[in-house]
Amino acid sequence: MEGAEVLELYELTYSDLILLSSPSNGDESTNNESIEEFERLETIRRRLMETLGPKGPGLLSITAVPKASLLRRKLLPLARKLALLDPEQRKPLLKEHKLGSDVPLKNPDRNVSSFAMQLKYDEALDSCIGTDRPSKNSNLAPIDVYNIEKFQDNVFGNLSETFKELGYCMMDMGLRVAQVCDKAIGGYVLEQSLLESGTAKGRLIHYHSALDSFVIRENGGRKGKNKYKEQPIRSDPSNVEGSDLVANEVRLCANRADLWQQWHYDYGIFTILTAPMFLASCDLSNDIRKGSLLCDQEWCYPNGCSYLQIFDPNKNSIFMVKTSPESFIIQVGESADILSKGKLRSKLHCVCRPRKLENLSRETFVMFLQPAWTKTFSISDRAVEQCILGDSLSHIENEHLDQGLNEFTSEILKLVPPLSSRLKDGMTFAVFSRETTKQYFGGNGLQSNK
Repeated sequence: MEGAEVLELYELTYSDLILLSSPSNGDESTNNESIEEFERLETIRRRLMETLGPKGPGLLSITAVPKASLLRRKLLPLARKLALLDPEQRKPLLKEHKLGSDVPLKNPDRNVSSFAMQLKYDEALDSCIGTDRPSKNSNLAPIDVYNIEKFQDNVFGNLSETFKELGYCMMDMGLRVAQVCDKAIGGYVLEQSLLESGTAKGRLIHYHSALDSFVIRENGGRKGKNKYKEQPIRSDPSNVEGSDLVANEVRLCANRADLWQQWHYDYGIFTILTAPMFLASCDLSNDIRKGSLLCDQEWCYPNGCSYLQIFDPNKNSIFMVKTSPESFIIQVGESADILSKGKLRSKLHCVCRPRKLENLSRETFVMFLQPAWTKTFSISDRAVEQCILGDSLSHIENEHLDQGLNEFTSEILKLVPPLSSRLKDGMTFAVFSRETTKQYFGGNGLQSNK
């Protein structure tokens, strides 16, 4: 098991997404130029459905989103700064910006820090950037492209505003993808399910480097610090290009210790992610105990990859996802599998740590788009039930796998509860969510001791 294959995501421009989701798109005109444009968009629509469908990777990339690049560059570095703040300083700051967390920030041994907020769809629609959705009165201050320095002087001054604006932009993208899929599937089930939920959760996520973990333990003032070995501090994470390669291949994250996030399926409708940002810590070896914790610099993608890794049962392969730094990733969740009656398909995935780069952290911003908690799932149709609940991982043909990957796949299966064990006909999304969380992380969950 030498390495993972690289998956370059199918790219859809935001302008084409607007055209595909436009109510006027769909009727073929007699004008030759319009016919050519209609055929071009239909080709893109088919490719999008193939990409998100049962035979595709289950995720795609949205590019050229207006203003998004600046918003991403403003927001993502704040994830690390928040994570490394002294807890007593961070608490009032999060309260001021109406941010919570769904990870135990008091745990000094955590690998991930997350800062969350629920965002409303009606506010997202009012403030969206699409030209075919006119904006109403928005409370968001306009971005001054030429005055980022002012923002840096007060690092957290516009935290909640930037969080919201980028989140609304991503919710708009998710709704548009839902509209495109609904046209192909028939009906309005995906878009309606999203709007009925009223809100979507945004999470600003910092995946800790080894140095970050050391700093957090130091700041936490944990008793018995002598139990922990200090991590080596490297002042120059150089030679990134090729540091993780074996014969020009990206290595698989074969051990659970190699993962920032364990193997799992998302269980909402869509997960919208910014392309990650990697930050290399400056040399803090002389300043850690003086409080100089925020020194970092953006670093190129190790091997050009995002370190989001997926398992594709159709190809019996592990893939490392490659995408451009300014793009967004749209990922199918299990609720979309169910609501689309198997025409969309989620994929098993994880987030890897780059090897030999222990002082590299990973920052991202994610919007989780899900149905209303009261949404009822129906899988009474036998063909639909078999399509959705068929455990594709359990039907992998071993003769197509090398021995290493076969063993690796077996380990994944032990950690991931199959959909058939978590979903029953007539179950609401709230119950499905609780059952999923329980089977992954509950007292007897498969990943409860991760």
